[in-house]
Amino acid sequence: MATSKTLDDLFYETLKDIYYAERQIVKALPKMARGAQDPKLKAAFQTHREETEGQIERLKQIFEILGKRAQGKTCDAIEGILSEGEEILDEFKGTPALDAGLLAAAQAVEHYEISRYGTLRAWALQLGMKDVAKLLDETLQEESSTDELLTNLAEGAVNAAAKKAA
Repeated sequence: MATSKTLDDLFYETLKDIYYAERQIVKALPKMARGAQDPKLKAAFQTHREETEGQIERLKQIFEILGKRAQGKTCDAIEGILSEGEEILDEFKGTPALDAGLLAAAQAVEHYEISRYGTLRAWALQLGMKDVAKLLDETLQEESSTDELLTNLAEGAVNAAAKKAA
């Protein structure tokens, strides 16, 4: 007979998933920054790398609060999203559409993170972990702000520059 799984178990497994994802993202951001042509986009990737390092530290705090070792669990979703970003870097290198593609890939990452952190925060509240929910909410707010920044960059200049060159 299978062991009964609880929301606590699901929370912990999802926490390991996002911890893995953040560690992969922090490795990918410098390459995206180097590939970006628009100076504002390049700066956004660099800033988000620093922010992601802080988010990883927050996740470590959560593991500590739970009395668990900080460990990741392979996240196929983030692997796929980052792989698509790599393809864009390779296939559109040196073209006017590169930055628009990088922005789209970055927003796919942000939307994944927003989904995960929103879910984890809701579960933490349900489980009575207010201190954990607060830490997750800090990260959720940062991810939402980054997504908004990327949207503004895309709509303000990057997409138009990609179209103009066509």
